[in-house]
Amino acid sequence: MSDPESLGRRAFLKAAGVAGAGALVGSALPGRIVWAAALTKAQRDHMTPDEIIQLMKKGNERFRMGQKTTQDYRAQQRASAKGQYPAAVLLSCIDSRAPAETIMDLGIGDVFNARVAGNIANDDILGSIEFACKIAGAKVVLVMGHTACGAIKGAIDRVQLGNLTGLLARIQPAVDATAYQGERSAKNYAFVDAVARKNVELTMAGIHSRSAVIAELETQGAVKIAGAMYNLESAAVDFLPSIPSP
Repeated sequence: MSDPESLGRRAFLKAAGVAGAGALVGSALPGRIVWAAALTKAQRDHMTPDEIIQLMKKGNERFRMGQKTTQDYRAQQRASAKGQYPAAVLLSCIDSRAPAETIMDLGIGDVFNARVAGNIANDDILGSIEFACKIAGAKVVLVMGHTACGAIKGAIDRVQLGNLTGLLARIQPAVDATAYQGERSAKNYAFVDAVARKNVELTMAGIHSRSAVIAELETQGAVKIAGAMYNLESAAVDFLPSIPSP
């Protein structure tokens, strides 16, 4: 198998060992890449969770470096219309500046993406993740927070606003659990980011402890729960060390 670090975004196709017209298409212009269509089941199933995470890292590196790529979304749409075989499920925030597929150079059919303020995992999100992994075959559950998160600020300030109140209450344990020596306020962005990171860690642990379906897949090595923080300023996705299961 090729080294995942040497592959491009459509390396999802190459990593599966599938050659021919469906693989990476050559480029006529230097510095530009033309991508092939959506993942097949065989291609997705051939990869390990760690290889999928590595491809996400390399995709973010291309995004962060401003590498120009050409993606044929229409071809991806047509290829995936009658079936989908995403490699991962992403739980990320609704923040308009942190679109997960874009910042990790992913296309139609590559990943499931659940977005909710503060990337919290309620019962509906857990059910969606279970579907993505157990039924649809995704191999990675990635929880991604980001810097300067408004939901985190709201939780720190204990904002009360309709249904948002209950959502922010789910983030409060991360506020309380964050060890920080400086000013513990929403005006201190270093503290906000520390809480956001802790919130990712607690969400990862919560997915494992609250979903027997995902926990079983983890034990089998079929699924890996991962965490990351996206920096709005640098455009870098920082993947967290593995969090020990509770």
